[in-house]
This record gives sequence, C-alpha cells and structure tokens, in this order.
Amino acid sequence: MGQIKVTKAPIEGLYVIEPSVHGDARGYFMETYNQKDMHEAGLDMVFVQDNQSMSTKGVLRGLHFQKQYPQGKLVRVIKGSVYDVAVDLREGSPTYGQYYGVELTEENKKQFYISEGFAHGFLVLSDVAEFCYKVTDFWHPGDESGLAWNDPEINIQWPQLRGTYPGSAQLLNRTVLREKLQITVDGRQADVRIPVTKLCKNHIRCRMILMPAKLIENFLALS
Repeated sequence: MGQIKVTKAPIEGLYVIEPSVHGDARGYFMETYNQKDMHEAGLDMVFVQDNQSMSTKGVLRGLHFQKQYPQGKLVRVIKGSVYDVAVDLREGSPTYGQYYGVELTEENKKQFYISEGFAHGFLVLSDVAEFCYKVTDFWHPGDESGLAWNDPEINIQWPQLRGTYPGSAQLLNRTVLREKLQITVDGRQADVRIPVTKLCKNHIRCRMILMPAKLIENFLALS
C-alpha cells in the first residue's frame, strides 16, 4: 500500500503530495519521499540536491527559474507556513502564464512538486518558516532569472498578512518591481533599474529595451 498520495493540480505538471502520517503517544512517523509511489503516479524525476532555507514573516522569495537548466522542485515546509506558487512558462502550453498556489504548513505536511518549465516562489505566512526542497538540477548562477511577484498579467492573489513584520510583503500593492540591467553607451557601463512587467516568448525577461533619450543623456552627463 502506498504511503504517499499524489494529486494532479489544475495545471499539468504540478502535483500536490500528501504523505500518510502515523502518529501515537510518542509522536509521528511519515515517508516524505518514496520513489515507487512517485513512479506509480507517473513521476520519474531524479533529484540531485536537497536545499533548506529559513525566512521570517512577510518574506516573499521568487519568482525564480533557470533558463537553460530548468529545475523540477519538490518543496515542503517543516516549520511554520507559506503560500507556495508556480507559474507556467512552457511555450505552447495551454496554461502558459497561469499560476497555481497551495498553502504548505508544518501541520498539513503537504508537498508541492513543480516540474521543469515553471517559475517558483513563496510568501511566508508564519512568524518563521523553514522550507525544504529537492531539485532535479544544480544551481547555475549565470542561468538564473525571475518574474515580478506583482506582474499584472499573471495577477497572483497573494494572501494578505496582518500585524507587523520585516518581510518584503509590506510592499505589496505599493511598488512595481524594477529589474537591474547593465547598459553600455560609448564604451561606458552603468547599472540602471527598469520597470519590468511583460513576459517574453522565450520565457525570460526582455534584455533589449529602448532606453529613453533623457535617461541616456543623464548617464553620459554623469559618467
């Protein structure tokens, strides 16, 4: 009998995973990963690395993805709670640009498997959250990219948090993400921040942007 229940999410390639928890007066035991159960559910991914992070309430991490070396991720929370989100970036997918979110907590012990081709991020709902995830490829620093958490076309409905907290979610509904880009004019370089809200056909943020003439003039004047 399988110890892990795998449920397909409304977007193909996303799965909510619920382990069987065996508890008694001493505590509990559960299998957090079982290759046989995953295989029976049609999942034959191979993981190469396990990661763990800790974040405080209101921290919003993401939305992250790798362009040439996409990662599948099996994520779960071992302390606290988060709202976890995946955005479909697969070219030709009928759900391209759509997202699915699920709350992961230490109480519900749910896991979320996100196949390759999605951007991923999460918002911390508890005072502290410890987050664990298995990945199918290694981190490639030069290959990483991201989406704006508040992109109006994706329109993620992040949970509203109450109280005081130091995390970045305090900026929700008040700020527009600006992506740091490096430009070169007449052999001179500078970093500028440009508002970024659109998805490109190849799933990454556009790097070719028409710079306002005034911005270039200011750059040349200050160089």
